[in-house]
Amino acid sequence: MTDPILSLADVHTHIGQHHILQGVSFDVMPGEATVLLGRNGAGKSTTLRTIMGLTPASRGDVKLAGQSIEGLKPHQIARLGVGFVPEDQAIMYNLTVEENFRLAMFREDERSWSRMETIFNLFPDLKRFWRSKAGVLSGGQKQMLAIARAFVCDHRVLLVDEPSKGLAPVVVKYLAESLDRIKDTTTLILVEQNFYLASVVGSAYFILDDGRVVHGGRMDDLVDDHETKQKYLGIA
Repeated sequence: MTDPILSLADVHTHIGQHHILQGVSFDVMPGEATVLLGRNGAGKSTTLRTIMGLTPASRGDVKLAGQSIEGLKPHQIARLGVGFVPEDQAIMYNLTVEENFRLAMFREDERSWSRMETIFNLFPDLKRFWRSKAGVLSGGQKQMLAIARAFVCDHRVLLVDEPSKGLAPVVVKYLAESLDRIKDTTTLILVEQNFYLASVVGSAYFILDDGRVVHGGRMDDLVDDHETKQKYLGIA
């Protein structure tokens, strides 16, 4: 039986006096795309930030390939193979697309640059705007840059927070297809409100409600589970 690439066990996270995560536990299997679903304020983004060490857990454990990473700094977790694409993208608008990639690379070696060919196949606009400032890109192109910048480092696990937020439906469709291809080489964990994107990309899912995991399973089953979607996601 394959072991999980990432595991959370009874994770509690506080932000100030607010108890956001209240005993979150789940396993992520390698080579899959796992989607975290739930209403606003359920704790989905905080879960990603806790995995990444940006909002450390107050209790519980996070393991990467069986090794505890709880208590490590974000840069240490990144060096172990976890990438993070935050909701606000965090790209450098005043730098060119090329410079954004150079900053993101752990090292400018042959392996990193060889991955650029894969990225250009996924997101050809990034090649076209290679010498342009990132600030001139459209919203969809900026999201592509944010994802591709994390993907260039060959992470074992890639955390992506709300990739479809604010994007037009045609861009969401293109992004879903691109993420579906990325999951062939990198384990993905997505926080996503757009159920179309979640259903296209996701292999497995967990639903969070009030800081707890209340449901989980295979995405194919959830697509036809109208009762669960209505109860926890408000999808008629």
